[in-house]
Amino acid sequence: MNLAQITLENFSLNHIQPTLFKFYETALNWIGEHGLKILLIIGGTYLLRKVVVKSVQNLVHVLLVVDKSVSEEALKKREDTLSRIFSWTSSIAIILTGSLMLLQEIGVPIMPLLTGAGIVGLAVGFGGQYLIRDMISGFFIILENQYRIGDVVNLDGTSGLVEDISLRMTTLRDLNGTVHHIPHGEIKRVSNLSKFFSRVNIDIGISYKSNLEHVIQVVNRVGQEMMQDEFWKEALITPPQFLRVESFSDSAIIIKILGDTKPLRQWEVAGELRKRLKIAFDREGIEIPLPQRVIHQAKS
Repeated sequence: MNLAQITLENFSLNHIQPTLFKFYETALNWIGEHGLKILLIIGGTYLLRKVVVKSVQNLVHVLLVVDKSVSEEALKKREDTLSRIFSWTSSIAIILTGSLMLLQEIGVPIMPLLTGAGIVGLAVGFGGQYLIRDMISGFFIILENQYRIGDVVNLDGTSGLVEDISLRMTTLRDLNGTVHHIPHGEIKRVSNLSKFFSRVNIDIGISYKSNLEHVIQVVNRVGQEMMQDEFWKEALITPPQFLRVESFSDSAIIIKILGDTKPLRQWEVAGELRKRLKIAFDREGIEIPLPQRVIHQAKS
């Protein structure tokens, strides 16, 4: 190694070492000045969100008006729905505020960001009218308690279990497992199939030659037997009973059977009732006729 190479290496080291030392010193000074504040902002945001979410849940539980005619299950659905929506809204506000404070502490000016956001908001104002419409509609859906998470509803022809509700949209899952996201502003008609109680509503055809009084006794007896069953009495509010002769069809007398059930239990109760009625009708000799057609043959 010649003298020129040694001199060049010494020159490089003499310049690199002060630069690295200055960089480390600047980094340590910055961390010492801002690092603790950044940790406090992150930790404070996390803790504040936890506290606020818990407080919102407790406040909803305390302030929720208890109606003695409403079951505990319905009240729990209402409480869970309100808690989730208010918790989500407060979490977004806290995280957004914490993010702005963090950016300011890092050295990113937030005023241009806020100004730019205002300009962008003004520019998309006309498009945002749909978002505002969805949120206002969602507010009234929640305020009026039209449906809750866990209810089965029909929204303009789309039916399913309510899996989630936000201020902007409702998420349904239908019987096939398909998930539907429906903006609140698009909803024109809400049909709640499980609010407070549900109902079995069955029409059954019997033969014209059947003894109607006998049929009524059999139907009512089957309903009472279900009401006394250890399993099914938990699903029933009133036993399924004969209501009326609904109509006279071409080949059968149509009778209507009604009974009130706990929310969401009407489908399984209806299936069990049909099974029991078929067994009882076969045992009692009551015919459920098939459609009949009379053919007149012209004489030759």
